[in-house]
Amino acid sequence: MHYNLVIFGTKDTTIEIVKYIRETLQESVDLLVTVSDKVTENVDIAGYANLNEVAKQNGINVFCADSYSLDDEQCNKFFSNNTFGMGISMGWQRLIPSLILSKFNAGVFGFHGSCGYLPFGRGRSPLNWSLLLGDKRFILNLFRYDEFADSPNVFMNTMFEINEFDTIRTLQYKNILCSKNMLKHLIEAFNTNNVVINSNSSDFDFWYQKRTPNDGKIDFSKRTWEIYNLIRSVTKPFAGAYCFVGNKKLVIWDAVPFDAFIDFSTFATGEVIDVFDGKPIVRTLDGSLLIKSFDYDGNFVARQCLE
Repeated sequence: MHYNLVIFGTKDTTIEIVKYIRETLQESVDLLVTVSDKVTENVDIAGYANLNEVAKQNGINVFCADSYSLDDEQCNKFFSNNTFGMGISMGWQRLIPSLILSKFNAGVFGFHGSCGYLPFGRGRSPLNWSLLLGDKRFILNLFRYDEFADSPNVFMNTMFEINEFDTIRTLQYKNILCSKNMLKHLIEAFNTNNVVINSNSSDFDFWYQKRTPNDGKIDFSKRTWEIYNLIRSVTKPFAGAYCFVGNKKLVIWDAVPFDAFIDFSTFATGEVIDVFDGKPIVRTLDGSLLIKSFDYDGNFVARQCLE
């Protein structure tokens, strides 16, 4: 069987793109490639969404892979026994094997970015890293996959702002908006057999390292903006930044710099200065932080130490 337009994905962002292609661009999606329940039992996918319902609503075929890496016998058999036009990856956080890529006439395309141009910023969690590092811009590339990660085979790119109010979720919103606009151009080019790739890049290789939930541990001896950037870079739909109050875990979803000029020198970094409306103000190296949204089984009092 031939599947002309195929979407690879596992997340709520995948659903956004499917709906955009179907409802706004009025284009057919012939196949959704996602993962089976067997995979989600063993792999933690931030922002995971079951795609079966959106597929059913839109009459789209679904292939549920038993391997997130798409390298088992089930996947090899399916992709060997069918033919494909173009693939789009949105919310698929694994490399796609060369055997599968070779089955797509126009290739498989995905999104990746950083503050620089590919191959700068290859690797894992680029949006999270951009917030964590305090970057002010994000260059999103729509590029054709090959056997390597995030190669500079660029069809198109665009840029959006990272401002002081952004969280990982608002960056995902911006990312989706820009992705939709670029996909419109890609699908138009695909329909007219005019997909042009630019692989000439003068930028240098730089790789983001993998991040895990353990990397969300807060060190209150850091500067306020470092802590703020960490919290907003791993808030929902990720695991959240965290610390401990005694032996109880405190997960922080939202916090803002509070004040850098009031004299809090009698408090140690990490100590609760005061509590208002149940929300603690905590001393940092160069000021203080107001913790606005959190999960914690307990009450806050002044002089408590967050570690």
